[in-house]
Amino acid sequence: MATAGGCRCGAIRFSVAADHFTTRICWCRVYQYLGAGNGMVSVCFPSSSFSIQGEARWFESIADGGNHMQRSFCPSCGAPLFSRAEARPHLIFIRAGALDNPKLVAPTMSIWTDASPEWACFDPALPKAPGQPPLPVAVD
Repeated sequence: MATAGGCRCGAIRFSVAADHFTTRICWCRVYQYLGAGNGMVSVCFPSSSFSIQGEARWFESIADGGNHMQRSFCPSCGAPLFSRAEARPHLIFIRAGALDNPKLVAPTMSIWTDASPEWACFDPALPKAPGQPPLPVAVD
């Protein structure tokens, strides 16, 4: 199924021509910064099916789990958009809020829950992982 989205101001548009692998709510400290204190919902797609129009800005850092990460945002409106790990160049993680229809995908797990603030709310129907669990075997 094709999926599309973009940033808040419209300077960046993207499309993905494949189904997603998984959707997770990440509570790592970096995503708390990006999500205004909350966990951030990311949808995992194959990077080979991803295309972008516009110029995203990329920030490089080391994730809590030790991965070398690149995270992107729109330089005009600041909307967080994507991330990719050096260890998994075949995957791209798209922020659910950047999808034209964020209702298309629902989270299947909350991760890095040990890093969450005490006031964090978790869906009791979703499994929780204290740190970084492996991705489904089909995408590793």
